[in-house]
Amino acid sequence: MRTMVIMQSLTPEQIARVTALAPDWEVIHGKDKELVASKLKQAELVAGWNAAAAEACLQPDSKLRWVQNWGAGVDKLPLQAFKEKDITLTNASGVHAYPISETIFAMLLSFARKVHVSLRCQAERKWHDPGALGEIHGKTIGIIGVGAIGEETARLAKAFHMRVLGLRRSGEPAPYVDHMVGLEGLHDVLAESDYVVVTLPLTDETRHIFGRAEFARMKPTAVFINIGRGGTTDTEALLEALREERIAGAGLDVFEQEPLPSDHPLWGMEQVIITPHNSGSTDVYNERAFDIFIRNLHDYLQCGKPALNLVDLEKQY
Repeated sequence: MRTMVIMQSLTPEQIARVTALAPDWEVIHGKDKELVASKLKQAELVAGWNAAAAEACLQPDSKLRWVQNWGAGVDKLPLQAFKEKDITLTNASGVHAYPISETIFAMLLSFARKVHVSLRCQAERKWHDPGALGEIHGKTIGIIGVGAIGEETARLAKAFHMRVLGLRRSGEPAPYVDHMVGLEGLHDVLAESDYVVVTLPLTDETRHIFGRAEFARMKPTAVFINIGRGGTTDTEALLEALREERIAGAGLDVFEQEPLPSDHPLWGMEQVIITPHNSGSTDVYNERAFDIFIRNLHDYLQCGKPALNLVDLEKQY
């Protein structure tokens, strides 16, 4: 009997959908660590990943052929080992487009209207005029890494009549993006943008892609927002840019070190908004991730390989 291990708690309806597609499979699901661990070495398919999976599924006698990651980021997965063992990897890209784009605009609007400043004053019961307020209407937004999240962010930006610049590795155009460039155009986008939004995955190519030279290209009135991966940004370079007022502010959901240490200087900066790597969180996350998995399961059973959100192990995304 073929075995699949799903490291998530499924609803009865979801279990029924899985067993209807794979009636001859042993289906293990849920958060019972001992049960899951006991079945991992026999698993041909694993949805999710953790240390127990790494220990069991990368052994020479493992039966693993496909991993469906329940998240979009794959930088913490053993990509080289998957490549060597010819294991197919898919992710949950697309699940985050709505919640993360909403977080991006929550930050954009907060900076423009200085809501974050007023909230801090409210906590101190202090009536304080934060000074002149701006607007995001008509401003230029540069989206660095235009995938599903970037495309939804671009669509929302048009509701505010923003000019949208985009960067993607291929340089191919996308809906709602007025001008798209490849990596070679990064500095040009930075120089023109009032808001720089980073949605990049972390790869060998993108690690510290934002350093001193990149912050030096930005406008002193520009705001930097990173909801991709903390490792794409040189934290010391960002701190310098903020301290020296070479940029106006930063909205950060991801960091090189997580959790961000309580004594880190970013906490005390008024021009910084910090969220705890939760911009992708939503009450319908598991439903969306499951829908991607079930579509891929259908393809895997019919054709021997999932078709949706295949990760290129060479490119690391």
